[in-house]
Amino acid sequence: MSDTTYYIKIKKEYASAILEDLQQVEAIEIVEDIPEWQQQEALKRLASMKLDASSTITEEAFFKSLED
Repeated sequence: MSDTTYYIKIKKEYASAILEDLQQVEAIEIVEDIPEWQQQEALKRLASMKLDASSTITEEAFFKSLED
């Protein structure tokens, strides 16, 4: 295998189909078990966002913040 790292951006409308294709050729394994702590954290964050939506940022702003 190559040591090269590739960064790709997959459009949302194609992501599911690509993952299913990769799973069919046994290139990936989709793990469906989400740990309990992660489920609780997601629910906590969703509840917080519902109470104060002004504290959220857009997906675009989030990814831009990673570049800085």
